[in-house]
Amino acid sequence: MNEYVKKASAFLRDYDGPKLSFMEICGSHTNALSKSGIRGMLSEKIRLIPGPGCPVCVTPTSFIDRLIRLLEGGEAVVTFGDLLRVPGSKGSLNDLKALGYDVRMVYSPADIVDMAMNEPDKSFVFAAVGFETTTPVYTLLLEELIACNVKNVRLLTALKTMPEVTEMICEGPTRPDGFLAPGHVCTVTGSDLFRPVAEKYGIPFAVGGFKPEELVMALYALVKKAGSGEVINCYRQAVTESGNKAAEAIVNKYFIKSDAYWRGIGMVKSSGLLLRKEYMSYDAGSDNLTEDNLNTGCCCGRVITGEITPDKCPLFGKACTPANPVGACMVSEEGSCRAYL
Repeated sequence: MNEYVKKASAFLRDYDGPKLSFMEICGSHTNALSKSGIRGMLSEKIRLIPGPGCPVCVTPTSFIDRLIRLLEGGEAVVTFGDLLRVPGSKGSLNDLKALGYDVRMVYSPADIVDMAMNEPDKSFVFAAVGFETTTPVYTLLLEELIACNVKNVRLLTALKTMPEVTEMICEGPTRPDGFLAPGHVCTVTGSDLFRPVAEKYGIPFAVGGFKPEELVMALYALVKKAGSGEVINCYRQAVTESGNKAAEAIVNKYFIKSDAYWRGIGMVKSSGLLLRKEYMSYDAGSDNLTEDNLNTGCCCGRVITGEITPDKCPLFGKACTPANPVGACMVSEEGSCRAYL
């Protein structure tokens, strides 16, 4: 640990100024803060709040329900492992897999291309969720499908963007004193992504990496810049102000901004991405997925907006556990409830 990190750690531990609350809007940050023990080392006057930064946590039940209807219609659903356990209104993809339906887990979206080419009479749907970091990966999948003339693959998308939901939080009762901004999102978008919200509300955003020392320096910057509308890039080895223009261009080629429904939160204007009309033949019905039939007692929406901490949910660690997730925030290691547990 270098001297700067030692001094910053001591400052955060001994801080005795006005009470401050900072929201991490990245599930990987939530996980790293819990595993590293940083939450426990902070002064009692610095409070960290988990935010809506886990993709599966903010995917509404209607998305899972749509996938289940596609399975029941004879299509194969392909996706990443975490999404298999996310509860819809009447069950999860894993429940359908146990009944013999064609649910397949992959580590890369590109795997579906070989599946489709090897089984040309089978219809496949890739369940595509994520934020700005993941969306370029799905554009590459579309490029390959088009290049290989694969016609039996569609995408069901629940792709979201971060600035709009941070603005919604700033307008609400749980407005924090600053945001720990996601380093991997800003690698794609650039740190300027958050500048309009920072300046509008006079709230600092510190772009942080994921190692303990990187998180310490980002939190130190937030305390020092509290009350300002600045964006501080504490992850300069990976993040620039303007981001990856090639990734931005390919995303804009295939996707257009849209309103999006966030699990437990509701509709957030212009916070989503849908396929452009010229590529709608690759869409499996992503629009109008706005129903959100959460389990009674689940507090995921209150947790990811900072209204309560996960341990204040009556189901936390009791009816809702990683082995039996009632709410989506308990499914993934990036989920705030699972990280807290």
